[in-house]
Amino acid sequence: MCPASAGTAAGIDLCLHLARADHGAAYAAHVARHMVMPPHREGGQLQYSTAPLADRQPESLAPILDWAAERLHEPLTVDDLASQAKISPRTLARRFADQLGVSPGRWLLQQRVAAAQALLEEETELPVETIAVRVGLSSAANLRRRFHAMVRTTPAAYRRSFGRHEHGVSVRLAPPGTRDCVAVDQNLGRIV
Repeated sequence: MCPASAGTAAGIDLCLHLARADHGAAYAAHVARHMVMPPHREGGQLQYSTAPLADRQPESLAPILDWAAERLHEPLTVDDLASQAKISPRTLARRFADQLGVSPGRWLLQQRVAAAQALLEEETELPVETIAVRVGLSSAANLRRRFHAMVRTTPAAYRRSFGRHEHGVSVRLAPPGTRDCVAVDQNLGRIV
C-alpha cells in the first residue's frame, strides 16, 4: 500500500521537527533545502533549493567571486568586478555566461539575496532594513522587491519558515563574547 502524499508530507514534517529538536534549526533548514522543501510549510509557497556551487576552471572566476562575496555590503558594479579581475566588462560578461550561465549583475543580485536568506535564517531579530544594508540592497523596499522576485515569498514569510525557532520559542543570541541567549515564547509573547 502506498502512502498518500499528505501522509508522506506529514512524515517528512515530523522528521524535520526531530532534526530541528536534536541538531538545531540551521541543520534542519539545510536538510530541508537538500530535500527541496521548507522546514515549516506555509500555504502558497514555492519549494526551495540551494544553488550548486560553480566548478573552478583554469581561467576561473573564483578569485573575483570570492572578492565580491566579501564586499556584498558595498555598492559594487560590473565595472568594479571587471577592474578587480583586470579584464574588460565585456570579457567578464562572457566568462560569467560561460562559467555560471548568468550575467555579472544577476550573479551579484543572487549572492545578495542568498546573504539575506542566511541572515533571515540565523539572525531572526534583525530588522529587514538592517539586513538590506548589510547585503548591499540599500533599503527594505528594494530587498523585499528583489527577494520576492527571486524567492517568490516575502522576507517575513521566509523568516517564519527558516528562522531559528525551537518549539514555538524564538531564540535570540546574545552579542559575541557572551554565552547567554534570550528565548521568547511566541505564543505567550514573553521571555522564558
